[in-house]
Formats: sequence, C-alpha cells, structure tokens
Amino acid sequence: MVSLLGTSSSSILSCPRLSSTPLTSALCFRPGNTFGGKLYRRIQSETKKSRSRHHVLVTNVATGINSIEQAKKIGTKESARPVYPFAAIVGQDEMKLCLLLNVIDPKIGGVMIMGDRGTGKSTTVRSLVDLLPEITVVAGDPYNSDPKDPEFMGKEVRERVQKGEELDVMETKINMVDLPLGATEDRVCGTIDIEKALTEGVKAFEPGLLAKANRGILYVDEVNLLDDHLVDVLLDSAASGWNTVEREGISISHPARFILIGSGNPEEGELRPQLLDRFGMHAQVSTVRDAELRVKIVEERACFDSNPKEFRESYLEEQMKLQEQITSARSNLSGVEIDQDLKVKISRVCAELDVDGLRGDIVTNRAARALAALKGRDHVTAEDVGIVIPNCLRHRLRKDPLESMDSGIVVTEKFYEVFS
Repeated sequence: MVSLLGTSSSSILSCPRLSSTPLTSALCFRPGNTFGGKLYRRIQSETKKSRSRHHVLVTNVATGINSIEQAKKIGTKESARPVYPFAAIVGQDEMKLCLLLNVIDPKIGGVMIMGDRGTGKSTTVRSLVDLLPEITVVAGDPYNSDPKDPEFMGKEVRERVQKGEELDVMETKINMVDLPLGATEDRVCGTIDIEKALTEGVKAFEPGLLAKANRGILYVDEVNLLDDHLVDVLLDSAASGWNTVEREGISISHPARFILIGSGNPEEGELRPQLLDRFGMHAQVSTVRDAELRVKIVEERACFDSNPKEFRESYLEEQMKLQEQITSARSNLSGVEIDQDLKVKISRVCAELDVDGLRGDIVTNRAARALAALKGRDHVTAEDVGIVIPNCLRHRLRKDPLESMDSGIVVTEKFYEVFS
C-alpha cells in the first residue's frame, strides 16, 4: 500500500539533545479542555400518579465552567501525567493516519488497532488528546449536548429548545474517555439509586462513561479481553447512538454517539465479529525491525522520561501546525467532492471482495473525503481511495483458514485490478 506519511529514517523525529538535525513533523502534508469543576444540577419535574403524590427529581452530574479551576486542572494534569506528543511518534504511519481521519470525520466510525506488544498503540492513541479540536456544547449539560443538532441533544436540552429557551453554550475540547477492562456495567451505563426512588420519590441518576464520551472518543485498551456483557453494552450504544438504563420500572435515556477506538494483541484472543464490524477502520501495527529506527525510538523515549516538559515544548510548534491542519480539514470537509466514477469503483471493489453489508462502501467514501480534506484539497483522487481502502475493508472480509495472504494485501490487489 502506498504510504502517504513516509517512513524513511530521514523523517524520523529526534531529541534535540541527541541530534543536531532540525525537528521535522512526523506527519507532513501540503497545506491545502476545557476542564471545569463539578457542578451538581437538579432538574425538577412534577409527575402525577394515582398511587403516589411524590415528586420525581432527576439528579445529573455535570461539568461547569470555571476559568480559574480550569487553569489549575490543566497545570495539575500537565505535571501529574504528561502525554507523549503525537508529532514525536516514530513510524506507525498507518495507525496515525486512521486516527487523524476519524478526528476529522467522526462518522467514519472509529479505529481498531491490532498489533504486537510494545508497539506504541496506547501511547499513540492517548497522545491524540493534545490535537483534539474544540466543539460547542450546552453549558452544564452532562452529555455534551450540541445546541444546534437534535441528534446530539439530551432529553432535557431538547425540551428547553422546544420551549424556546435560550441555551448557555461553551467551547470545550473533544473528550477522550478510557474504558477500563474491569469497569462495572453501572459505571459504564450510569447508575440509578433505587432506594431514593422508592422511599423519597427521587429518581437520582449519575451518568456513566458513555454519557461522558458523547460527541467524544471512547478508548478501550485490550478490547479483545473486554467482558461479554460490556461488549453487549457497546454494541447497543454504537448501533443506536443512545444509552438506555432500565431498572425496576425506571427508564432513562441519553445520547451516546462517540468515536470508538480499540487496541489489542491478536495473540491474546479474537474480537467478536459483531463488535469488529462496528469499527470503521482497522490499522495493523507491527514491530519495527530496522535497527536504526529502534535506536531512535529508544532515544526519544529516554528524552521524554528524563524531562517531559522540555521534550513536549520541543515539539510544540509541530503540534500546533498539526492541530491547525486538523481544524482546517474539519471545516472544509463538507466541501470535498468525490466523483461518481470513483464511488462506483469503490462499490465494485466491495462487491468483488464479497464484503457483507454496505458499511465498507460508506466508510471508504468518508475516509477518502477526510484524507482529501487533510491534504487541503476539495476533490478526492484515486490515490486517496487507494490509501484508505485497505484499512476500511480488511477486517470485513470473510476469513479463510487456508489463506496465507494478509487481508490488506488482498484488498490492495483488488483495488489496482478495478481502478486500473
């Protein structure tokens, strides 16, 4: 597959103290948190029932706006757990490209990253935090509701809009939520206090990780080891875009549309095909075999471990350029066009590979448009399709136990056959 990002050793980022060469960005294209204190909010509504005269209160845990606390939290986070810069990641261009395309167009559907241990999967995903753009949300809403798009609105916000109320909005960075393997279903979906509901007539609901991840990123490390009951929860939310909590006759629903990113080692177990199909793209990561590149990676990591602040500052310019490029691509995405001829050829590739369903066609079209936007163009080329189509289709092919060829190579060969 043609590599857009390049993997030559000359483009590898090096520590300023270890090399006299100028810093260059690992991703080089041609131009084409908010953290707040906790705010506890009550929404009170009266419910008339024949058997009870209690009032029903819904209690949500939200995020408020406080610039002073925001600055403190940013400083605390920076010193407590510094994040490795995305621009400093050496190699693994396929994985980095898939992540960037999903940030540009979240409707691609996420990324599944599979590869050997110690290849930087988790480090790369978590380094994406610094590059995430800002979005507009309703202030104080626990679900990061979009003030303009009803599809991303919580029930309470939608009711306020229908009444004609003016909404207070704020700008905040896209949120990244980690889903631990040992998380309970209540922590993921949210909890309801049944005791208060029965004794006081209070329906107290504390949103879980799915509410926090709405309009953001949900990251599951070692996703192939996730318990089946949590996989079922993710499948339900990914399919409907809503999370519903049902307990003892009490029902609460909220939007849960997120970019699902998973990583894992195929040697530790296979992923359920139902969940695998929900990932828009699939990135295959392998161990670097070149001795010089391995040395560069070790030296870069040693620089970061010895002085994280100085190391991050050395890549600040590259990080800012990449963030501006992502912001520009997101704003220009709607103007990117793809010819009818390319659409037909993409569907021909999917049909001849016997890909089930139409998700492969849809994701390939979206990823090609996102790549064109990232390059600063308003038109998709066959080269754009050739770069993204293996990542969009390789995990959708039917497995043949007698087939020794990698599925990505099979997709690439079919692409050249159809597009020639």
